[in-house]
Amino acid sequence: MVNRPNFKKIKEGVWEISKSFKAGMRVPVRVYATKKLLEQMEEGVFEQLTNVATLPGIQRYALCMPDGHWGYGFPIGGVAAFDIEEGIISPGGIGFDINCGVRLITTNLNFSEVRREIQNLIDLLFQKIPSGLGKGSLVKLEKGEFRKVLQEGSVWAWKKGFGWEEDLERTEEGGRMKEADPEKVSERAVRRGIGQVGSLGSGNHYLEIGKVDKIFDKKLAEKLGIFDLGQLTIMIHCGSRGFGHQVATDYLRIFSQAMEKYGISVPDRQLACAPFASPEGRDYFSAMACAVNMAFANRQMIMHRVRECFSQVFGKSAEKLEMRLVYDVAHNIAKVEMYEIETGGKREMKNLVVHRKGATRALGPGNSKLPEIYQETGQPVIIGGSMESKSYLLVGTKIAEEETFGSTCHGSGRTMSRAKAKRQIWGENLQKQMREKGIYIKTSSFAGLAEEAGLAYKDIDEVIRAVALSGISKPVVSFSPIGNIKG
Repeated sequence: MVNRPNFKKIKEGVWEISKSFKAGMRVPVRVYATKKLLEQMEEGVFEQLTNVATLPGIQRYALCMPDGHWGYGFPIGGVAAFDIEEGIISPGGIGFDINCGVRLITTNLNFSEVRREIQNLIDLLFQKIPSGLGKGSLVKLEKGEFRKVLQEGSVWAWKKGFGWEEDLERTEEGGRMKEADPEKVSERAVRRGIGQVGSLGSGNHYLEIGKVDKIFDKKLAEKLGIFDLGQLTIMIHCGSRGFGHQVATDYLRIFSQAMEKYGISVPDRQLACAPFASPEGRDYFSAMACAVNMAFANRQMIMHRVRECFSQVFGKSAEKLEMRLVYDVAHNIAKVEMYEIETGGKREMKNLVVHRKGATRALGPGNSKLPEIYQETGQPVIIGGSMESKSYLLVGTKIAEEETFGSTCHGSGRTMSRAKAKRQIWGENLQKQMREKGIYIKTSSFAGLAEEAGLAYKDIDEVIRAVALSGISKPVVSFSPIGNIKG
């Protein structure tokens, strides 16, 4: 374990560790955080960041967002970009739950009008949407059809009647990474994933009904579909389930052997990697894209079921309830993106392999990768808090594109391990306390509920303050929870 480093303050909310801090560092480390959050981060986060800074082909900085905490290889909240020719790709920089992500849906309902129906609504959603460890699917798929899911993502779900065409443009990558190749996926991964399409899963995954409690920028809020305090919203947070986990596991094993072949040594075996341009690197990228697509399809199908349940409870179609997707963002992903890099005293646009692990893409206004509807606002950024705290809607900025490879935080970030949370908190008591606070919650596991208690997470307001201070995203709206489904 390294000693706690000395930090140089670059500007408000940005701290740097010099590349002279550890032998082999190719670039400095930058941490985006308030002083309070920086002091709370575990020393293991800085050890992992300085390890990431030693990887071949890394560009500019190894980055950490304010919700950062210790993870596998990379810290959760870690961002790093690598040269497409000389750099690497690493499963540890993406995570096991590939494309764990979140989508936000608005409605024209107001809490004051429908508060008596929230319990019925949560009960119905809990009944209709599979949740919990190993709980399976909204559809039964044959292998051939599952491979289409892996190739087409949300597009497959839409073609099958799960959602609206406009949902696609409101999803990162249009809901489909075209680099996906099911031939690069193991049979074991297929077996694990084929029965899980359309399910929440467990851990920190959830479906939450919230109400708008504060509007920071009324003009931006209206462009994103938020008009009133008390307006009902829905957040869906889940990923690629056991399928993504198996893809990561398979390629970590392959990369551990490939590193010797390519003469790569890493300070931590959890950073096993391969050159992005190598056959092994390209194969993993194609397999990872399959898991990304599976997760997009998963959230698309769950959203369709949410619309059906709202229609059943309120006696109106989803169209009349104006249940529109604001955006769907990925948290655990690697993508090839173009950024300006200084090389040999010259600045030039280069394709880079951007790893985001527990981090959200945050493109600014005018970026060509955004749909027309968000060209003026910048990309919607959806930040979930704990199930007891507020969540936020922000927008990306040009500063994020310039400084963090278009990245920002993804949540509030853990301060307590799951095991410690379970030792300190009794799930049944927590459920009762939350209901007394006006948050009606259903869970398939009281142990899982205890793991996700609010006291196990950082102060979400402080995290949002950090990204706003540094300018890498701009707060638009906050939401408070009124109902939640946990696996």
